[in-house]
Amino acid sequence: MNILSCSTNILKKLYDISGVEVGQHFYWKIGNFQVHGQVLITSWVVIAILLGSAALAVRKPQPIPTGVQNFFEYVLEFIRDVSKTQIGEEYGPWVPFIGTMFLFIFVSNWSGALLPWKIIQLPHGELAAPTNDINTTVALALLTSVAYFYAGLTKKGLGYFGKYIQPTPILLPINILEDFTKPLSLSFRLFGNILADELVVVVLVSLVPSVVPIPVMFLGLFTSGIQALIFATLAAAYIGESMEGHH
Repeated sequence: MNILSCSTNILKKLYDISGVEVGQHFYWKIGNFQVHGQVLITSWVVIAILLGSAALAVRKPQPIPTGVQNFFEYVLEFIRDVSKTQIGEEYGPWVPFIGTMFLFIFVSNWSGALLPWKIIQLPHGELAAPTNDINTTVALALLTSVAYFYAGLTKKGLGYFGKYIQPTPILLPINILEDFTKPLSLSFRLFGNILADELVVVVLVSLVPSVVPIPVMFLGLFTSGIQALIFATLAAAYIGESMEGHH
């Protein structure tokens, strides 16, 4: 009962953080739900960029890739390497999921640093990177949790739940809580780093608008890419762990 109560509290806290707000937001009413409209707008822009890039990459494929096709094949090979390293020989079916996570987060993070969202005026609030909102990062983290549960159950069936009593049944509470803390750590790590980077740039631009913000913005681009890689790598590692057993 204590384990169930603790797990319920963690789920409630994960739901409650969806109400966390930094600054003002532009709200939409969809049925009985109130959503952050600026997040949907910027997410659609990111999705359009990804779909447009994919269409451009496969428009006229060549046997010997050059230019844009060569670049996208390099990105695909990089994602395959990350997936294979973390998941193992059965990485193939998970490349699309890991690749989607990496590319969406990468482009979202960079959009906050490269696109002039602030010049677009909204009735309330302002536009920013999708990953600058806790709701986006929590959604991505929960998708990762669903993915590694699905991977474990697909390969091992109900025997997957045996991992909770390995290497000893004494660790049952810790092993259960681990599955609830994973999405928390994934979501807060990504959200905190992207929010902190944008806040630092905004403050420096207001204080020293000429020179200082430029190297900070380049540093932000680098750390944004690293955060996308960390998220994708951890997602692949969790999937590999669920397929192989408790480590």
